[in-house]
Amino acid sequence: MGLELIRKLASGKFRLYSRKKNPRTGKRRNLGTFDTKKAAEKHEREVQYFKRH
Repeated sequence: MGLELIRKLASGKFRLYSRKKNPRTGKRRNLGTFDTKKAAEKHEREVQYFKRH
């Protein structure tokens, strides 16, 4: 993957960010906040799956 899309927040939760920056704000889209890194990674795979189906 290369770029880090799942970041740990100060609260200890993990947030998944989009790969592309939002052209209007220049920031990445927040694709959800998860309690565990595993849950965030699972969601990331689901997002990639839906992009192609």
